[in-house]
Amino acid sequence: MTEAREHWGSRFGFIMAAAGSAVGLGNIWKFPYVTGENGGGAFLIIYIAFVFIFGLSLVMAELVLGRTTQKNPVGAFKQLAGGAWPLVGMLGIFTGFVILSFYIVVAGWTLAYIGFMTSGQLSTADPAALGDVFGNFIGESTSPTVYAGVFMLLTAATVVGGIGKGIERVAKLLMPVLFILLLILVARAVTLPGAGAGLAFYLTPNFDAVTASTWTAAIGQAFFSLSLGMGALITYGSYMTKSHSLPASAASVVALDTGIAILAGFMILPAVFAFGFDPASGPGLAFITLPAVFASMPGGIFFGVLFFALLAVAALTSSVSLLEVVVTYLIDEWNFTRRTATASAALVCFAVGVPSALSQGAVDLFVINGTPFLDLMVAFTDFLLPLGGLFIALFVGWKMGPAAIAAATNDGKARLPFASVWIWVLRIVAPCGIIWVLLQPILS
Repeated sequence: MTEAREHWGSRFGFIMAAAGSAVGLGNIWKFPYVTGENGGGAFLIIYIAFVFIFGLSLVMAELVLGRTTQKNPVGAFKQLAGGAWPLVGMLGIFTGFVILSFYIVVAGWTLAYIGFMTSGQLSTADPAALGDVFGNFIGESTSPTVYAGVFMLLTAATVVGGIGKGIERVAKLLMPVLFILLLILVARAVTLPGAGAGLAFYLTPNFDAVTASTWTAAIGQAFFSLSLGMGALITYGSYMTKSHSLPASAASVVALDTGIAILAGFMILPAVFAFGFDPASGPGLAFITLPAVFASMPGGIFFGVLFFALLAVAALTSSVSLLEVVVTYLIDEWNFTRRTATASAALVCFAVGVPSALSQGAVDLFVINGTPFLDLMVAFTDFLLPLGGLFIALFVGWKMGPAAIAAATNDGKARLPFASVWIWVLRIVAPCGIIWVLLQPILS
Protein backbone atom coordinates (compact mmCIF):
# COMPACT_ATOMS: atom_id res chain seq x y z
CA MET A 1 0.00 0.00 0.00
CA THR A 2 1.21 3.52 -0.83
CA GLU A 3 1.63 5.67 2.26
CA ALA A 4 -0.78 8.60 2.62
CA ARG A 5 0.91 11.82 1.56
CA GLU A 6 1.78 14.14 4.40
CA HIS A 7 1.62 17.93 4.23
CA TRP A 8 3.41 20.71 6.05
CA GLY A 9 1.66 21.55 9.29
CA SER A 10 1.99 25.31 8.78
CA ARG A 11 3.32 27.91 6.38
CA PHE A 12 6.02 28.76 8.92
CA GLY A 13 7.06 25.10 9.07
CA PHE A 14 7.34 24.92 5.29
CA ILE A 15 9.37 28.14 5.07
CA MET A 16 11.75 26.95 7.80
CA ALA A 17 12.19 23.58 6.08
CA ALA A 18 12.58 25.04 2.58
CA ALA A 19 14.92 27.76 3.80
CA GLY A 20 16.84 25.07 5.69
CA SER A 21 17.18 23.16 2.44
CA ALA A 22 18.62 26.23 0.77
CA VAL A 23 20.69 27.46 3.73
CA GLY A 24 23.67 25.17 4.09
CA LEU A 25 27.39 24.92 3.52
CA GLY A 26 26.83 26.82 0.27
CA ASN A 27 25.87 29.93 2.25
CA ILE A 28 28.17 29.80 5.25
CA TRP A 29 31.23 27.90 3.98
CA LYS A 30 31.26 28.56 0.25
CA PHE A 31 29.75 32.03 -0.21
CA PRO A 32 32.32 33.98 1.86
CA TYR A 33 35.36 32.41 0.19
CA VAL A 34 33.87 32.74 -3.31
CA THR A 35 33.19 36.41 -2.51
CA GLY A 36 36.78 36.76 -1.30
CA GLU A 37 38.10 35.18 -4.50
CA ASN A 38 36.00 37.45 -6.73
CA GLY A 39 36.66 40.95 -5.47
CA GLY A 40 34.17 41.41 -2.65
CA GLY A 41 31.49 44.04 -3.18
CA ALA A 42 31.14 43.69 -6.94
CA PHE A 43 30.56 39.95 -6.61
CA LEU A 44 27.98 40.57 -3.88
CA ILE A 45 25.96 42.85 -6.18
CA ILE A 46 26.10 40.41 -9.12
CA TYR A 47 25.15 37.50 -6.87
CA ILE A 48 22.12 39.31 -5.44
CA ALA A 49 21.02 40.27 -8.97
CA PHE A 50 21.23 36.65 -10.14
CA VAL A 51 19.34 35.43 -7.07
CA PHE A 52 16.39 37.70 -7.70
CA ILE A 53 16.39 37.45 -11.51
CA PHE A 54 17.04 33.74 -11.99
CA GLY A 55 16.79 32.30 -8.49
CA LEU A 56 13.35 33.53 -7.45
CA SER A 57 11.84 32.58 -10.82
CA LEU A 58 13.24 29.05 -10.63
CA VAL A 59 12.25 28.57 -6.98
CA MET A 60 8.70 29.46 -8.03
CA ALA A 61 8.91 27.08 -10.98
CA GLU A 62 10.06 24.12 -8.88
CA LEU A 63 7.43 24.72 -6.20
CA VAL A 64 4.73 24.92 -8.89
CA LEU A 65 5.78 21.54 -10.27
CA GLY A 66 5.69 19.93 -6.83
CA ARG A 67 2.49 21.44 -5.48
CA THR A 68 0.53 20.99 -8.69
CA THR A 69 1.24 17.27 -8.90
CA GLN A 70 1.85 16.31 -5.24
CA LYS A 71 4.60 14.09 -6.64
CA ASN A 72 8.36 13.57 -6.54
CA PRO A 73 10.41 15.10 -9.41
CA VAL A 74 9.99 12.05 -11.70
CA GLY A 75 6.30 11.69 -10.91
CA ALA A 76 5.71 15.41 -11.43
CA PHE A 77 7.05 15.41 -15.00
CA LYS A 78 5.35 12.07 -15.71
CA GLN A 79 1.96 13.47 -14.67
CA LEU A 80 2.30 16.80 -16.49
CA ALA A 81 3.89 15.71 -19.75
CA GLY A 82 5.21 12.17 -19.97
CA GLY A 83 7.51 11.30 -22.84
CA ALA A 84 11.15 12.04 -22.09
CA TRP A 85 10.37 14.75 -19.53
CA PRO A 86 10.51 12.42 -16.49
CA LEU A 87 14.23 12.11 -17.25
CA VAL A 88 14.54 15.74 -16.10
CA GLY A 89 13.13 14.68 -12.74
CA MET A 90 15.52 11.75 -12.61
CA LEU A 91 18.40 14.13 -13.38
CA GLY A 92 17.42 16.20 -10.33
CA ILE A 93 17.23 13.13 -8.08
CA PHE A 94 20.58 11.86 -9.35
CA THR A 95 22.21 15.27 -8.87
CA GLY A 96 20.90 15.60 -5.31
CA PHE A 97 22.06 12.07 -4.51
CA VAL A 98 25.60 12.76 -5.77
CA ILE A 99 25.74 16.05 -3.87
CA LEU A 100 24.63 14.33 -0.66
CA SER A 101 27.35 11.68 -1.08
CA PHE A 102 30.13 14.29 -0.77
CA TYR A 103 28.13 16.77 1.32
CA ILE A 104 28.12 14.38 4.28
CA VAL A 105 31.92 14.21 4.05
CA VAL A 106 32.42 17.98 4.37
CA ALA A 107 29.63 18.13 6.96
CA GLY A 108 31.47 15.45 8.92
CA TRP A 109 34.52 17.71 8.99
CA THR A 110 32.43 20.33 10.81
CA LEU A 111 31.54 17.80 13.52
CA ALA A 112 35.20 16.86 13.93
CA TYR A 113 36.21 20.51 14.17
CA ILE A 114 33.84 21.13 17.06
CA GLY A 115 35.90 18.57 18.95
CA PHE A 116 39.23 19.94 17.67
CA MET A 117 38.26 23.43 18.83
CA THR A 118 37.26 22.34 22.34
CA SER A 119 40.35 20.11 22.77
CA GLY A 120 42.78 22.93 21.97
CA GLN A 121 44.17 21.34 18.78
CA LEU A 122 43.43 24.58 16.94
CA SER A 123 44.89 26.99 19.49
CA THR A 124 47.49 28.49 17.16
CA ALA A 125 47.36 31.45 14.81
CA ASP A 126 49.89 29.87 12.44
CA PRO A 127 48.04 28.97 9.19
CA ALA A 128 50.79 26.49 8.27
CA ALA A 129 50.29 24.55 11.51
CA LEU A 130 46.51 24.66 11.09
CA GLY A 131 46.93 23.50 7.51
CA ASP A 132 48.83 20.49 8.83
CA VAL A 133 46.00 19.70 11.28
CA PHE A 134 43.45 19.90 8.48
CA GLY A 135 45.57 17.96 5.99
CA ASN A 136 46.40 15.21 8.48
CA PHE A 137 42.76 14.83 9.47
CA ILE A 138 41.20 14.65 5.99
CA GLY A 139 44.10 12.44 4.86
CA GLU A 140 43.21 9.72 7.37
CA SER A 141 41.37 6.65 6.24
CA THR A 142 39.12 6.16 9.26
CA SER A 143 38.10 9.41 10.96
CA PRO A 144 36.62 11.30 7.95
CA THR A 145 34.64 8.21 6.95
CA VAL A 146 33.32 7.71 10.48
CA TYR A 147 32.28 11.36 10.78
CA ALA A 148 30.55 11.17 7.39
CA GLY A 149 28.70 8.10 8.64
CA VAL A 150 27.65 9.88 11.83
CA PHE A 151 26.33 12.79 9.82
CA MET A 152 24.41 10.45 7.55
CA LEU A 153 22.85 8.82 10.63
CA LEU A 154 21.73 12.23 11.92
CA THR A 155 20.23 12.99 8.51
CA ALA A 156 18.43 9.66 8.26
CA ALA A 157 17.12 9.93 11.83
CA THR A 158 15.43 13.19 10.86
CA VAL A 159 14.03 12.00 7.53
CA VAL A 160 12.62 8.73 8.87
CA GLY A 161 10.29 10.76 11.10
CA GLY A 162 8.46 12.04 8.04
CA ILE A 163 7.39 15.57 7.19
CA GLY A 164 5.58 16.70 10.33
CA LYS A 165 7.32 14.73 13.08
CA GLY A 166 10.75 14.74 11.44
CA ILE A 167 11.74 17.37 8.91
CA GLU A 168 9.36 20.17 9.91
CA ARG A 169 9.91 19.72 13.64
CA VAL A 170 13.70 19.74 13.30
CA ALA A 171 13.66 22.72 10.90
CA LYS A 172 11.48 24.78 13.25
CA LEU A 173 14.00 24.11 16.02
CA LEU A 174 17.30 24.38 14.15
CA MET A 175 16.67 27.34 11.84
CA PRO A 176 16.06 29.84 14.68
CA VAL A 177 19.12 28.39 16.47
CA LEU A 178 21.17 28.87 13.30
CA PHE A 179 20.01 32.48 12.98
CA ILE A 180 20.85 33.28 16.63
CA LEU A 181 24.32 31.72 16.35
CA LEU A 182 24.94 33.66 13.16
CA LEU A 183 23.92 36.98 14.71
CA ILE A 184 26.22 36.38 17.71
CA LEU A 185 29.17 35.68 15.42
CA VAL A 186 28.40 38.65 13.17
CA ALA A 187 28.26 40.97 16.18
CA ARG A 188 31.67 39.73 17.32
CA ALA A 189 33.25 39.95 13.87
CA VAL A 190 32.19 43.50 13.00
CA THR A 191 33.34 44.84 16.37
CA LEU A 192 36.88 43.48 16.09
CA PRO A 193 39.65 46.10 15.79
CA GLY A 194 40.50 46.37 12.11
CA ALA A 195 37.19 44.89 10.92
CA GLY A 196 36.52 48.06 8.92
CA ALA A 197 38.87 46.94 6.16
CA GLY A 198 36.86 43.75 5.73
CA LEU A 199 33.59 45.67 5.67
CA ALA A 200 34.98 48.01 3.03
CA PHE A 201 36.13 45.06 0.90
CA TYR A 202 32.73 43.40 1.25
CA LEU A 203 30.53 46.44 0.64
CA THR A 204 32.55 48.56 -1.79
CA PRO A 205 32.15 47.32 -5.39
CA ASN A 206 35.31 47.16 -7.45
CA PHE A 207 34.06 46.33 -10.93
CA ASP A 208 37.62 46.42 -12.28
CA ALA A 209 38.09 43.06 -10.54
CA VAL A 210 35.12 41.50 -12.36
CA THR A 211 35.97 38.90 -15.01
CA ALA A 212 33.96 36.27 -16.89
CA SER A 213 34.71 33.83 -14.09
CA THR A 214 33.11 36.23 -11.60
CA TRP A 215 29.78 36.07 -13.45
CA THR A 216 30.04 32.30 -13.71
CA ALA A 217 30.84 31.97 -10.00
CA ALA A 218 27.91 34.22 -9.08
CA ILE A 219 25.25 32.29 -11.00
CA GLY A 220 26.74 28.97 -9.90
CA GLN A 221 26.63 30.14 -6.28
CA ALA A 222 22.99 31.21 -6.72
CA PHE A 223 22.05 27.72 -7.94
CA PHE A 224 23.99 25.87 -5.23
CA SER A 225 22.81 28.18 -2.46
CA LEU A 226 19.11 27.98 -3.37
CA SER A 227 19.11 24.18 -3.90
CA LEU A 228 18.01 24.61 -7.50
CA GLY A 229 18.15 21.81 -10.03
CA MET A 230 18.49 19.02 -7.47
CA GLY A 231 14.83 18.08 -6.93
CA ALA A 232 14.64 19.38 -3.36
CA LEU A 233 12.18 22.21 -3.95
CA ILE A 234 9.97 20.11 -6.23
CA THR A 235 9.86 17.51 -3.45
CA TYR A 236 9.16 20.04 -0.70
CA GLY A 237 6.58 21.73 -2.92
CA SER A 238 4.75 18.41 -3.23
CA TYR A 239 3.97 18.56 0.49
CA MET A 240 2.39 22.04 0.22
CA THR A 241 -1.36 22.58 0.29
CA LYS A 242 -3.20 25.24 -1.69
CA SER A 243 -3.88 27.12 1.53
CA HIS A 244 -0.27 28.31 1.41
CA SER A 245 0.47 31.30 -0.82
CA LEU A 246 3.10 29.95 -3.19
CA PRO A 247 4.47 33.34 -4.36
CA ALA A 248 4.79 34.65 -0.79
CA SER A 249 6.38 31.39 0.40
CA ALA A 250 8.89 31.40 -2.47
CA ALA A 251 9.83 35.02 -1.80
CA SER A 252 10.29 34.26 1.91
CA VAL A 253 12.59 31.31 1.18
CA VAL A 254 14.73 33.30 -1.25
CA ALA A 255 14.93 36.30 1.10
CA LEU A 256 15.95 34.13 4.08
CA ASP A 257 18.52 32.20 2.09
CA THR A 258 20.09 35.32 0.60
CA GLY A 259 19.99 37.20 3.89
CA ILE A 260 21.84 34.41 5.69
CA ALA A 261 24.48 34.25 2.93
CA ILE A 262 25.01 38.01 3.22
CA LEU A 263 25.25 37.74 7.02
CA ALA A 264 27.83 34.96 6.61
CA GLY A 265 29.95 37.44 4.67
CA PHE A 266 29.63 39.92 7.54
CA MET A 267 30.65 37.15 9.94
CA ILE A 268 33.76 35.97 8.11
CA LEU A 269 35.30 38.71 5.97
CA PRO A 270 35.69 41.43 8.68
CA ALA A 271 37.29 38.85 11.01
CA VAL A 272 39.69 37.68 8.30
CA PHE A 273 40.78 41.24 7.51
CA ALA A 274 41.03 42.18 11.19
CA PHE A 275 43.87 39.71 11.65
CA GLY A 276 45.53 40.21 8.29
CA PHE A 277 44.59 36.93 6.59
CA ASP A 278 43.79 36.39 2.92
CA PRO A 279 40.03 36.48 2.10
CA ALA A 280 40.73 34.51 -1.09
CA SER A 281 41.85 31.42 0.80
CA GLY A 282 39.47 29.15 -1.08
CA PRO A 283 37.74 26.18 0.58
CA GLY A 284 40.35 26.23 3.37
CA LEU A 285 38.98 29.55 4.62
CA ALA A 286 36.67 27.82 7.12
CA PHE A 287 39.03 25.05 8.24
CA ILE A 288 42.42 26.77 8.18
CA THR A 289 42.12 30.56 8.06
CA LEU A 290 39.20 31.01 10.45
CA PRO A 291 40.68 28.81 13.21
CA ALA A 292 43.74 31.10 13.02
CA VAL A 293 41.40 34.06 13.42
CA PHE A 294 39.68 32.47 16.42
CA ALA A 295 43.05 31.71 18.02
CA SER A 296 43.93 35.40 17.70
CA MET A 297 40.84 36.83 19.38
CA PRO A 298 39.71 36.88 23.03
CA GLY A 299 37.25 34.06 23.69
CA GLY A 300 38.30 32.45 20.44
CA ILE A 301 37.53 28.88 21.53
CA PHE A 302 33.95 29.84 22.43
CA PHE A 303 33.37 31.62 19.12
CA GLY A 304 35.11 28.84 17.22
CA VAL A 305 32.83 26.20 18.70
CA LEU A 306 29.82 28.38 17.86
CA PHE A 307 31.04 28.74 14.28
CA PHE A 308 31.49 25.03 13.62
CA ALA A 309 28.20 24.27 15.38
CA LEU A 310 26.62 26.80 13.02
CA LEU A 311 28.17 25.02 10.02
CA ALA A 312 26.93 21.64 11.27
CA VAL A 313 23.38 22.89 11.79
CA ALA A 314 23.29 24.50 8.34
CA ALA A 315 24.65 21.33 6.76
CA LEU A 316 22.06 19.14 8.50
CA THR A 317 19.05 21.16 7.33
CA SER A 318 20.33 20.86 3.76
CA SER A 319 21.35 17.19 3.87
CA VAL A 320 17.88 16.32 5.16
CA SER A 321 16.28 17.83 2.05
CA LEU A 322 18.70 15.99 -0.26
CA LEU A 323 17.93 12.62 1.33
CA GLU A 324 14.20 13.38 1.31
CA VAL A 325 14.30 13.76 -2.49
CA VAL A 326 15.43 10.15 -2.90
CA VAL A 327 13.15 8.86 -0.15
CA THR A 328 10.06 10.50 -1.66
CA TYR A 329 10.92 9.03 -5.06
CA LEU A 330 11.20 5.52 -3.60
CA ILE A 331 7.89 5.94 -1.72
CA ASP A 332 5.96 7.39 -4.68
CA GLU A 333 7.33 5.31 -7.53
CA TRP A 334 8.33 2.03 -5.86
CA ASN A 335 5.90 1.84 -2.93
CA PHE A 336 8.66 1.63 -0.31
CA THR A 337 7.74 2.38 3.27
CA ARG A 338 9.41 5.52 4.61
CA ARG A 339 11.55 3.48 6.98
CA THR A 340 12.80 1.15 4.22
CA ALA A 341 13.31 4.00 1.75
CA THR A 342 15.30 6.05 4.27
CA ALA A 343 17.53 3.16 5.35
CA SER A 344 18.18 2.04 1.75
CA ALA A 345 18.93 5.51 0.40
CA ALA A 346 21.15 6.42 3.36
CA LEU A 347 23.22 3.23 3.15
CA VAL A 348 23.79 3.47 -0.60
CA CYS A 349 24.58 7.19 -0.43
CA PHE A 350 27.08 6.64 2.36
CA ALA A 351 28.77 3.88 0.33
CA VAL A 352 29.02 6.23 -2.66
CA GLY A 353 30.47 8.89 -0.37
CA VAL A 354 33.30 6.71 0.94
CA PRO A 355 35.55 7.40 -2.11
CA SER A 356 35.11 11.15 -1.48
CA ALA A 357 36.07 10.68 2.18
CA LEU A 358 39.17 8.68 1.24
CA SER A 359 40.23 10.82 -1.72
CA GLN A 360 41.94 13.52 0.33
CA GLY A 361 45.13 11.52 0.73
CA ALA A 362 44.14 8.23 2.33
CA VAL A 363 43.76 6.16 -0.86
CA ASP A 364 45.53 7.02 -4.12
CA LEU A 365 42.98 4.97 -6.06
CA PHE A 366 40.43 7.76 -5.52
CA VAL A 367 42.67 10.48 -6.95
CA ILE A 368 42.13 10.61 -10.71
CA ASN A 369 44.67 12.46 -12.85
CA GLY A 370 45.78 14.35 -9.76
CA THR A 371 42.24 15.40 -8.80
CA PRO A 372 40.57 13.97 -5.68
CA PHE A 373 37.30 12.12 -6.25
CA LEU A 374 35.47 14.63 -4.01
CA ASP A 375 36.61 17.54 -6.18
CA LEU A 376 35.50 15.69 -9.31
CA MET A 377 32.04 15.17 -7.84
CA VAL A 378 31.80 18.87 -6.95
CA ALA A 379 32.75 19.87 -10.50
CA PHE A 380 30.32 17.31 -11.95
CA THR A 381 27.37 18.61 -9.96
CA ASP A 382 28.33 22.24 -10.66
CA PHE A 383 27.49 21.33 -14.28
CA LEU A 384 24.40 19.24 -13.51
CA LEU A 385 22.67 21.87 -11.34
CA PRO A 386 22.39 24.56 -14.04
CA LEU A 387 21.51 21.88 -16.60
CA GLY A 388 18.59 20.74 -14.48
CA GLY A 389 17.55 24.35 -13.93
CA LEU A 390 17.61 24.95 -17.69
CA PHE A 391 15.18 22.11 -18.39
CA ILE A 392 12.88 23.17 -15.56
CA ALA A 393 12.79 26.77 -16.81
CA LEU A 394 11.97 25.65 -20.35
CA PHE A 395 9.29 23.21 -19.16
CA VAL A 396 7.45 25.61 -16.87
CA GLY A 397 7.90 28.59 -19.19
CA TRP A 398 6.97 26.95 -22.51
CA LYS A 399 5.20 23.65 -21.76
CA MET A 400 3.05 24.92 -18.90
CA GLY A 401 3.01 28.65 -19.67
CA PRO A 402 -0.30 30.23 -18.51
CA ALA A 403 -1.15 27.03 -16.63
CA ALA A 404 1.88 27.69 -14.42
CA ILE A 405 0.51 31.12 -13.51
CA ALA A 406 -2.86 29.58 -12.65
CA ALA A 407 -1.16 26.94 -10.50
CA ALA A 408 1.03 29.50 -8.72
CA THR A 409 -1.91 31.76 -7.90
CA ASN A 410 -4.52 29.12 -7.02
CA ASP A 411 -6.45 30.11 -10.15
CA GLY A 412 -6.11 33.80 -9.39
CA LYS A 413 -6.83 33.66 -5.65
CA ALA A 414 -3.25 34.60 -4.67
CA ARG A 415 -1.45 37.68 -5.96
CA LEU A 416 1.48 37.25 -8.33
CA PRO A 417 2.65 40.68 -9.49
CA PHE A 418 4.50 40.65 -12.81
CA ALA A 419 3.28 37.13 -13.64
CA SER A 420 3.96 37.65 -17.34
CA VAL A 421 7.51 38.81 -16.50
CA TRP A 422 8.03 35.60 -14.51
CA ILE A 423 7.08 33.47 -17.51
CA TRP A 424 9.26 35.60 -19.80
CA VAL A 425 12.24 35.11 -17.48
CA LEU A 426 11.67 31.34 -17.52
CA ARG A 427 11.30 31.25 -21.29
CA ILE A 428 14.14 33.53 -22.36
CA VAL A 429 16.25 35.21 -19.68
CA ALA A 430 17.03 32.24 -17.43
CA PRO A 431 17.78 29.80 -20.29
CA CYS A 432 20.13 32.31 -21.96
CA GLY A 433 21.95 32.96 -18.70
CA ILE A 434 22.23 29.27 -17.86
CA ILE A 435 23.48 28.34 -21.33
CA TRP A 436 26.11 31.08 -21.06
CA VAL A 437 27.31 29.58 -17.78
CA LEU A 438 27.40 26.06 -19.19
CA LEU A 439 29.48 27.25 -22.17
CA GLN A 440 32.09 29.06 -20.09
CA PRO A 441 34.45 26.06 -19.71
CA ILE A 442 34.45 25.74 -23.51
CA LEU A 443 34.78 29.45 -24.26
CA SER A 444 37.46 30.21 -21.64
